[in-house]
Amino acid sequence: MSKAKNRNGVVFSTNPEFKYEDDSPLEKILLPWTSQKMKISLDKSGRAGKLVTLVEGFSGPDAELEKLAKELKTHCGTGGSAKEGMILIQGDVRQKAAVFLEKKGVKIRLIS
Repeated sequence: MSKAKNRNGVVFSTNPEFKYEDDSPLEKILLPWTSQKMKISLDKSGRAGKLVTLVEGFSGPDAELEKLAKELKTHCGTGGSAKEGMILIQGDVRQKAAVFLEKKGVKIRLIS
């Protein structure tokens, strides 16, 4: 049985006028990604020794993450992917990524 909705433990009610109250927490207010702080680092662990530039710290919808990743990959001229709030770009392109994100207004922290 899947848990599609949180109904405060109520599974079924025989009262025809019963209405489920939505006690879900308020959605987190997300900052525009241009005012977020992101970290840029280099990683090769678990990637057969190949270098990957990681851009971490994105908080927002997956569609915006994919859009930013596509623009960043195009600017750097390499491939990569985006998942779980993180952008992976093939190769050591930390400087190019930092310049691109700074032009977009993102506050970055470059980790060596």
